[in-house]
Amino acid sequence: MTQTPPQRPLRVLAAMSGGVDSAVAAARAAEAGHDVTGVHLALSANPQSFRTGARGCCTIEDSRDARRAADVIGIPFYVWDLAERFREDVVDDFIAEYEAGRTPNPCLRCNEKIKFAALLDKALALGFDAVCTGHYATVVTREDGVRELHRASDQAKDQSYVLGVLDEKQLAHAMFPLGDTLTTKDEIRAEAERRGLAVAKKPDSHDICFIADGDTRGFLASRLGTAEGDIVDESGTKVGTHEGAYGYTIGQRKGLRIGHPAPDGKPRYVLDISPVNNTVTVGPAEALDVTALTAIKPRWCGIAPDGPGRYTAQLRAHGDETPVSAVMVDGGLSVTFDEPVRGIAPGQAIVLYDGTRVVGSATIATTTRRMAEATAGA
Repeated sequence: MTQTPPQRPLRVLAAMSGGVDSAVAAARAAEAGHDVTGVHLALSANPQSFRTGARGCCTIEDSRDARRAADVIGIPFYVWDLAERFREDVVDDFIAEYEAGRTPNPCLRCNEKIKFAALLDKALALGFDAVCTGHYATVVTREDGVRELHRASDQAKDQSYVLGVLDEKQLAHAMFPLGDTLTTKDEIRAEAERRGLAVAKKPDSHDICFIADGDTRGFLASRLGTAEGDIVDESGTKVGTHEGAYGYTIGQRKGLRIGHPAPDGKPRYVLDISPVNNTVTVGPAEALDVTALTAIKPRWCGIAPDGPGRYTAQLRAHGDETPVSAVMVDGGLSVTFDEPVRGIAPGQAIVLYDGTRVVGSATIATTTRRMAEATAGA
């Protein structure tokens, strides 16, 4: 199965963030003969505040960089204001999830709700055939015409995890010109320089785009306020205090501010977050071992699986794959791991793969831990 090139030139809307990847993707789409228009999404009501050095995105600087790149490529360029939609669907959702004791991934939500929902809907209404982005992933067209999402040819740069929320209809109008290229990021930058794109040496943005300084706890505190609560061990004994349970994630080790060491002298990790009583539970690393989970709101990149199946699962944007068995149960997903995995938190996404093909994704709701099973069986 190989990626099938379009049979005719398409009207393509290229989402241009102001970075090197999206600029090169737009340039490649235009070079391939497509009728390309560039668009920068203004996602902040106060765009000066969304970048600090290499962090964040969506600043006035970024929109200017995107415009300059479009001028060099020779394509029309526009700025679309999606700030209100982004705040409602991504930022407010992020805050609400943390307040509920879950750990969300705002990049998945942005791809689902903004780039391939709000943007794509508007693009189709205006007569465009596809939306082009600088993501490293590949869309494959099968002989029967069904579109599939696959990992990028260079798995070191693969971004299919954050695209696992796309359904078949969205994939039918998605274009990822960088996905089938076996090149390093340095080579992408070199290509940008050859094309005369000034963003060739611009640093990549990282972390959460709307938290410019990278201080997630501070960002949440400014929205949710402080609420002192207890940090307890597995027996319920108080071992410290915190200023808001939302500031912690399951598997976290640093920044716990526990006054005295564990009896065995080993580090302690966040095991559970309870927003109901504002309590954070800590314990040993082995207590993080998860053997199974349930997930809700599944989204399938094509036809939903029929019956139990064997897959590999990815649990973080840059995480490794792990073998699993999965089956649909009551509209959700039940997953069992071949070997225990650590640091899984409700709210995170699990993305299932069949080889390089993305089967779909779902939001983790509950987990089953190995120590809990052992205790129950004792």
